[in-house]
Amino acid sequence: MSSPTFNTKHQQPHANDWAAGLNSRKTVTLSQSRRKATAAIQARRSRIERATAHSPAEILLKRTLDVVVSSAALVGLAPLLAMIAALVRLDSSGPALYAGLRAGLNAKPFPCYKFRTMVRDADELKNYLRKRNQRRGPCFKIANDPRITHVGRFLRRYSLDELPQFWNVLKGDMSLVGPRPHPLDDFAAYDVEHLPRLDVTPGITGLWQVTARRDPSFQKSMKLDLKYIRTWSFGMDLRILFKTFAVVLNGSGD
Repeated sequence: MSSPTFNTKHQQPHANDWAAGLNSRKTVTLSQSRRKATAAIQARRSRIERATAHSPAEILLKRTLDVVVSSAALVGLAPLLAMIAALVRLDSSGPALYAGLRAGLNAKPFPCYKFRTMVRDADELKNYLRKRNQRRGPCFKIANDPRITHVGRFLRRYSLDELPQFWNVLKGDMSLVGPRPHPLDDFAAYDVEHLPRLDVTPGITGLWQVTARRDPSFQKSMKLDLKYIRTWSFGMDLRILFKTFAVVLNGSGD
């Protein structure tokens, strides 16, 4: 008796059709998910834009405060700036100032000036330290960062390293108050829902700095940044500035 035979010539196309149909359904599902996510993000951005539609007078008042305060700070603090620059140069090799590229308004890169608080090759060492990152989300932060110099640690404690950013404020790259600008490599790791924080000019200080500075959660800082954008007023900027002085004097920076 001959062994039974099975005709597989007609079965293979059916299997291929089933696989193709499954892939097609997956593609449609993914496309629908992307469209829904994009629509949700666009709707959220529209709500933020409506909530932040401030008058030209308010915007002019904020910019006037930026120019007046930054100009006065650069002139009045000139001796202190010179002394800090000298200490930085004496403490370690390298320039006194560090100009790191940051994502600014509408994601436009700009050089953000700070007194150098780390060793000269800190940017190269950052990639080796990423596995120790203690900040949940795109941003990088670790306690007892080995790249920080002796003088740098003191400057960071009292936020003195950020004094050169008054020049960024005077130029218009930054404001006194606003979301902190992130390095370009951190910005590259943003999810789409993080992008609305780039709809405003970044600041030297912000709502996160005076309310949750020790909280390592990126989502917490993002939530506070978006709250600032939605509820901004000139009076709010003044309150944040006054609270910033207390935080700086308390030496709670790192």
